Amino acid sequence: MSPVLTTFSLMFILGLSGLTFHRMHLLSALLCLEGMMLSLFIAFSLWVLQTSSDNFLMPPLLLLTFSACEASIGLALMVATTRTHGSDRINTLNLLQC
Repeated sequence: MSPVLTTFSLMFILGLSGLTFHRMHLLSALLCLEGMMLSLFIAFSLWVLQTSSDNFLMPPLLLLTFSACEASIGLALMVATTRTHGSDRINTLNLLQC
């Protein structure tokens, strides 16, 4: 495996492990998701550059756009839950509560 592929695989795995093991606050979960999306974007962009094909220029930009939309929606949800529940701790959130 090439060093570049190893680096981006480790970036994604670190983001995934941070999401599974350190999910006490909603902000840390959102940051781990954002790190995973950025590692996918960089790996996808480098793959397009290595193939040097003009047909695949749009998908990395679409991935980056969806990542930015996901981050803004996540931050809006975090602000809303912080206002209603008083903190951003995940264990205090209850989906059955109105």
